Amino acid sequence: MGMTMTQKILAHGAGLEKVEAGQLIMCDLDLVLGNDITSPVAIHEMDKFSKQTVFNKDKIALVPDHFVPNKDIKSAEHCKCVREFARKNEITNYFEVGEMGIEHALLPEKGLTVPGDVIIGADSHTCTYGAVGAFSTGVGSTDMAAGMSTGKAWFKVPSAIKFILTGKPAKWISGKDIILHIIGMIGVDGALYKSMEFVGDGIQYLSMDDRFTIANMAIEAGGKNGIFPVDDKTIAYLKEHTTRQWNVYEADADAVYDEEYTIELDKLKPTVAFPHLPENTHTIDDCGDIAIDQVVIGSCTNGRIDDMRIAASILKGKHIAKGMRCIIIPATQKIYMQAMDEGLLKIFIEAGAVVSTPTCGPCLGGYMGILAEGERCVSTTNRNFVGRMGHVKSEIYLASPAVAAASAIAGRIASPEDI
Repeated sequence: MGMTMTQKILAHGAGLEKVEAGQLIMCDLDLVLGNDITSPVAIHEMDKFSKQTVFNKDKIALVPDHFVPNKDIKSAEHCKCVREFARKNEITNYFEVGEMGIEHALLPEKGLTVPGDVIIGADSHTCTYGAVGAFSTGVGSTDMAAGMSTGKAWFKVPSAIKFILTGKPAKWISGKDIILHIIGMIGVDGALYKSMEFVGDGIQYLSMDDRFTIANMAIEAGGKNGIFPVDDKTIAYLKEHTTRQWNVYEADADAVYDEEYTIELDKLKPTVAFPHLPENTHTIDDCGDIAIDQVVIGSCTNGRIDDMRIAASILKGKHIAKGMRCIIIPATQKIYMQAMDEGLLKIFIEAGAVVSTPTCGPCLGGYMGILAEGERCVSTTNRNFVGRMGHVKSEIYLASPAVAAASAIAGRIASPEDI
């Protein structure tokens, strides 16, 4: 019986020739990640340990991004805690406000995630790095503390689901539409504690930004991780962003999968997840006439440069609907600068949108776009649970940057084809 791509990475991390689904193993870690919300909890847990130093100052990344720049005294205290810990332990990859970005966009951009890595992060969307062929998964702050101290973590080896992506997507179909379609198909627990492994000829048509989006939302189907094979696009991206060496793993021909699904990309339509779960999906043709109050384009899911370009291509020369609020958040300082150099920020502002410094703010109902009672938002973020972005009686509709930008212009959920 062969191993999946994920199982091979975990076997290597554990120093074993072979692992099987359900097996408990301890792996060496290549990177431990925390942010300004989860890191303070982990740091305070480390205060209880007999060993209070980190295992490797180069293999820890601390990224203040949720309430940064600080929105209040409490968030300032959290960031102060992280800052002082980073200084005390000489953490190489601590990113202060001017250097920071949304963690899951920043780390690949900085070349800290490569194929074959075993990565944990005290944030559920750490599964993003599967886009470059790494095993990455979210953990709790206590596991983060143990990881920072020992450089190791326990895992139960996950079984896997194979998603075969075929065909070439239509113009406005992006990674967001693909993953929303999949979550709508299998449900928010359809991949519970399983590895979501993406293969097929359709992958060649997906940009790295598309792949980051898909891997990012594996957790929204309950997945332990999402992962893509390493191809020429991956290698080109890695060569641009890192000098680290990496290890490429491929699934065995006789690897065992719990299920296999074929996704015909050429047949997909823009997809929207209605409140209050990512699985409550509808194609754009079935959305009806739903008026909205706000649009958010950004987050660790859709704040990359491709997302900025797509939004700008729709907003250029147009204006958002009267009474509409449109908030656009480039995911890192580098993306912000690139969008500025390409004239995208000018397009956004002339269209009536506001552009924010990189932050997770509105995605988790923190700040920079909180919803009042009865308000509706089309968002490129990853969750639309009750109260996720504000009042428990507000509504979030998850969509791609193309649909979000079109909706901002129309003042209702709209297809980019209609703008």
